[in-house]
Amino acid sequence: MRQRMRWWKVLGLAGLAGVAASGVVIARAERRRRAYTPEEIRARLRDRHAEATAPADDAR
Repeated sequence: MRQRMRWWKVLGLAGLAGVAASGVVIARAERRRRAYTPEEIRARLRDRHAEATAPADDAR
């Protein structure tokens, strides 16, 4: 019985570690996203739009 309880504790700790690691990854991505200035975002959106609407050379 004691061995089974230990496995549940290990599994719970591993789950908590996974949640914490996910939070770190999300927070890092959010910081990176917020680092752009509005002008940079507009420029990137314009570039992406121009790329998407440009006629493809290999359209067959």
